[in-house]
Amino acid sequence: MLSSIVGIVLLVLHAAGVIAAMHAVMNTRTPQGAFAWALGLVLLPYITLIPYLYLGRSRFHGYVDLHRLRREQMQAMANTTLETAASPPWACERYGEIASLLHARFHPGQQLRLLVNGDATFNAILSAIGEARHCVLLQFFIIHDDGLGRRLQETLIERVRAGVEVCVLYDGIGSHALPHQYVDTLREAGVAIHPFATQRRSNRFQLNFRNHRKIVVIDGIRGFVGGLNVGDEYLGLKPPLAPWRDTHLQVDGPAVADLQRSFAEDWHWVTGALPPLRSPNPGTGHTHTLIAATGPADRQETCSLFFVALIHAARRRLWITTPYFVPDQAVMSALRLAVFRGVDVRVLIPSRPDHHAVFLASGLYAHDAVIAGIRVFRYQPGFLHEKVVLIDDDTASVGSMNLDNRSFRLNFEIGALNVGRQFATEVEAMLREDFSHAHEVTEAEYLKAPYMRRLAMHVARLFDPVL
Repeated sequence: MLSSIVGIVLLVLHAAGVIAAMHAVMNTRTPQGAFAWALGLVLLPYITLIPYLYLGRSRFHGYVDLHRLRREQMQAMANTTLETAASPPWACERYGEIASLLHARFHPGQQLRLLVNGDATFNAILSAIGEARHCVLLQFFIIHDDGLGRRLQETLIERVRAGVEVCVLYDGIGSHALPHQYVDTLREAGVAIHPFATQRRSNRFQLNFRNHRKIVVIDGIRGFVGGLNVGDEYLGLKPPLAPWRDTHLQVDGPAVADLQRSFAEDWHWVTGALPPLRSPNPGTGHTHTLIAATGPADRQETCSLFFVALIHAARRRLWITTPYFVPDQAVMSALRLAVFRGVDVRVLIPSRPDHHAVFLASGLYAHDAVIAGIRVFRYQPGFLHEKVVLIDDDTASVGSMNLDNRSFRLNFEIGALNVGRQFATEVEAMLREDFSHAHEVTEAEYLKAPYMRRLAMHVARLFDPVL
């Protein structure tokens, strides 16, 4: 009797595995991912079926349709309310395909402030919120109920009591540990706060399509974007990853309108309404800035193509910092070609893991990169989480994008691509300091590693479509 029940269960699992494998073949974005899922689901459904429920979904419709419609409407609105900018200089025209791909544009006259760590970032953000007079738009992947989270909570409540409209978005999975009481306290005080999800009905089985963006907009005139979330670990207060190394950016000027528009698209999907929208100040600075908002709702794989275009634009120098170095074939090929052009290609990655599978896969990709002539460095003092790209002497990108499949195809991301020698010089000085605290990876790191660790690296890389 027991053996019959077990046989029936196994039969049902295999049947479900075959059905799921058909779904994977039809819907997974990459051939490698489709093959990996299909093989596992057919041969080992009792191991892979549950993970596929969480990680296998790669397409969705409701958000896609509304996202595209709303983006087109807001772009049309922006084109009628913002003054038409003069033709961008040649330095910006090098990135014309990015502007076309993202339906975005370079805004002249930006005033930028490089925020080189967590203290600088949140001192600036909390100060700006405290000075808000009309509205605050705030979006983070992670918000923790800890010291920094409570400082943010108190500041937002104080502004609401002063008559300021406050809208907050947080990712439902990234902020899964956020207590209901934290949210209820804000909501009862008058803060409009909602979790982001691509489906309006809750789905605990879906871990893909996370909103990894970090956006703060104050009164429509000052914006913040970068890699930091809200939590004490981002201030370097939680070992063993402390000190935490991260970077954020303050933007003043017309490009803030595009940060505001990105927030508005996500807010409209979640609430069905638009947040308060205000016009930015005219540009008085010297930098051209393009806001790159990417995600799985786009018609193209915009984040991967964004990196490919940046890499191809480099002629002398390409320095990249990323916590997760799991590039796809297009990005890895672009990096190799940059080396053949004589570009100084350097990649800075962590020496400590926060996600062990990603860390193992990154180690193997680092080995491949070193063989290809790409210089790879490991940051020593603490965990490296910054997402910065420096190109030649005039271009720097700061944002939320990692060099991994999640950012390339599964997450909603945002960054600021900035063209201007003064700002690039500031970024160069910051990165030189970072590289001074790193050691260079050689082939020996992989070759001298124990066999089981090398095997673990190769196994981890098999899962890079979902890392």
